[in-house]
Amino acid sequence: MTMAKTSVHYYKNTNGPTIGVTVKPVIEKDGLYFRDLTGDGILSPYKDWRKSPEERARSLAEELSADEKIGMLFVNSWKMGIYQEDKSKVDESGLLNEEIVEKDESIFNVEKTYGTTYTLKEMGIRHLILRQNPRPEELAEWVNQLNQVAEASEHAVPVMVISNSRNENGEMVFGMNDAAGVFAAWPGTMGIAAAVKGSGLGLIDDFASCIREEWDSVGMKKGYMYMADVVTDPRWQRTYGTFGEDPDLVCRIMERLVPGIQGGSDGVTPEGVAVTIKHFPGGGARENGFDPHYAQGQWNVYQTENSLQKYHIPAFQTAIDKKASSIMPYYAKPCKDKSRPQYDRKGRQIEMEPVGFAFNQAFIQGLLREQMGFEGYVNSDSGISNKMAWGVEMLDIPSRIALAVNNGVDIISGSLDVFSAREAYERGKNGYYTTMGHPVPDGFTAEQLTLSDEALTRAAIRTLREKFALGMFDNPYRCPDKAAQVIARKEHWDAAYEAHQKSVVLLKNAGNVLPLTKEKLSGKRIYVECFRADGEAAAKETEAVRETVEKLVRGNVEMADGSAREGGDICLTQTYLDADYALLFISPSSGEYFNATKGYLELDICEDKEVADVDGEGRPADTFHRETTLCGAGRIREISGAVRKRGGKVIAHINFTLAWEVGNVEPSADALLAGFDTYTEAVLDVAFGRYAPSGKMPITLPKDDSVIRVDSTGVCISPNDVPGYDKDLYMPQEMKDGNGKAYAYRDSQGNYYELDFGLSYEG
Repeated sequence: MTMAKTSVHYYKNTNGPTIGVTVKPVIEKDGLYFRDLTGDGILSPYKDWRKSPEERARSLAEELSADEKIGMLFVNSWKMGIYQEDKSKVDESGLLNEEIVEKDESIFNVEKTYGTTYTLKEMGIRHLILRQNPRPEELAEWVNQLNQVAEASEHAVPVMVISNSRNENGEMVFGMNDAAGVFAAWPGTMGIAAAVKGSGLGLIDDFASCIREEWDSVGMKKGYMYMADVVTDPRWQRTYGTFGEDPDLVCRIMERLVPGIQGGSDGVTPEGVAVTIKHFPGGGARENGFDPHYAQGQWNVYQTENSLQKYHIPAFQTAIDKKASSIMPYYAKPCKDKSRPQYDRKGRQIEMEPVGFAFNQAFIQGLLREQMGFEGYVNSDSGISNKMAWGVEMLDIPSRIALAVNNGVDIISGSLDVFSAREAYERGKNGYYTTMGHPVPDGFTAEQLTLSDEALTRAAIRTLREKFALGMFDNPYRCPDKAAQVIARKEHWDAAYEAHQKSVVLLKNAGNVLPLTKEKLSGKRIYVECFRADGEAAAKETEAVRETVEKLVRGNVEMADGSAREGGDICLTQTYLDADYALLFISPSSGEYFNATKGYLELDICEDKEVADVDGEGRPADTFHRETTLCGAGRIREISGAVRKRGGKVIAHINFTLAWEVGNVEPSADALLAGFDTYTEAVLDVAFGRYAPSGKMPITLPKDDSVIRVDSTGVCISPNDVPGYDKDLYMPQEMKDGNGKAYAYRDSQGNYYELDFGLSYEG
């Protein structure tokens, strides 16, 4: 098949959409152009862009075969041909990966995967997740090529390419932020929250507009973003992908972010990008931080009465009110035995059925749809039909698929198993549980475990409606050169960089050591060192940051002959022993995202610390292991002692991806800055007075291990379902200080590092 970019033809409607085709004809009627999706020359309702997305979706769903609808039930990660080393396993365009993998295993699933063309044409798959990081023009060309293959199929149902967020700086993590550095890179989402708290919500409008324009330019029309989850247990690995612990702030962000990305307040638009808000009904209520990607984290625990409605549900309601296109339920299941009563929107106690939320009728059909008014579609998290089928492990895969769809899931992520879905469909036709005599698993009915035409059609209508509203059926093609131009726009990158500056929080400034003006630095020596959990990575970062600092403080000016004239009498020193100022950049790391740790996720900034293991029930064990969140953590105190001994000052910056315990850093620092995957250059802008600090903390930092201690029964002293700012309501009275506070860290200046805290240079 030829390259889509050379075969696409556009037809402009004066007062309607531009029509884009490659292999199918167009229909001309009433002086207008329509995309002939079937090539039969008939202007069926679903081909007519003058009709509503709902009308078009219902019209097409009635015509699709069961196999076509089954293909639209699934989405999984997919690889581009340009990254395939064996070029015999790509199509003639070089864009599509045609490799067959007999046993393709991920953390979510194990299944056989086929080449792209077979997957689209024969299996009917129409949703793919991109986790690679191509250039904009490469991405646009790939999306175009996928859609050219799809256009050649019977009904030309377009391909939806989906990704996790791509517009934040930080370490790329599979399943969270799949890419970085190609699209305009804003700070991490907690950094965006910190910036909004200090500078206002206008930043969200710029952020959303940037995302919408960039994603639409490459034809990537849906994102698994953003998290409406509120952080309530600080040991949750996914903390860094949230907007923090303040439900009201997350609501206000959703109020502007959802319509900003989707293109309007009434849902998605042809110029917009659909959002999938996650992870309903709130993933923050982790049991002592355990993540549901592994078995210990399969429970959502609500230790305080009605915390679900007080903290976890409000932001989802805001997103729904703003017509979020889809919602993603979490893997976890509610735990009745460890929870206090939780209530629905009508004040009735919720039945805490111990099955994953994607299978949970009370939460999906009852709470989400009937009470909260959600009208979009439900996109499950990856792996619910295979490795993360919490609460329904006793069912086989076809039954899990059927149960999820029957209970309201419209797309199952982490699998392309159309074969098992077809089996679930056939079981409803061939009397698998009746005439064939197979036993129905206890607690279920045959109807729940078989796929009906009604359920398939309902799911198809919901997902087709989104594609029609996005304009994908009229023109799924994009210009690669224009995509590169859009993503290179200076205004996007400038707005992102200013957000980095605004995200920096000044936590401590003893003796007004900051800003480091030229007067303060005159004749002084500066020492720079970076710290990470990986010592080798820290050493490389140190060299890079030293170069950046040197350019800032020495004021290098390029001469006409290409040489440089150095200004000032400030110098960097290779040793802290003769330093007047030490700049320390501290980036801790704890645990592995998709793997359980031997104990609870470590929040202390430490090296080789002895901590307790946990047993199979998640309780502290009698055995121990050692944890390091920062290689060389003890050097911080050593450097501080030497610098301060000779009258110098220490300025430290901590990158917060979790709510770190800062007791091993703060006493050693005269000034302390907080960032959230914030550019080092932006942190230096604040430190050197080029930008006044304005950020405010989006989370509360726990004082030390004592306030997140877990007793022998597995119960945390501070409830897992309550945000940091409210944890003192439940802390033992004997732990509270004279101000009635026990949970938040208090520094040597008397300030509590809690939600909304942040100093300025003015006072």
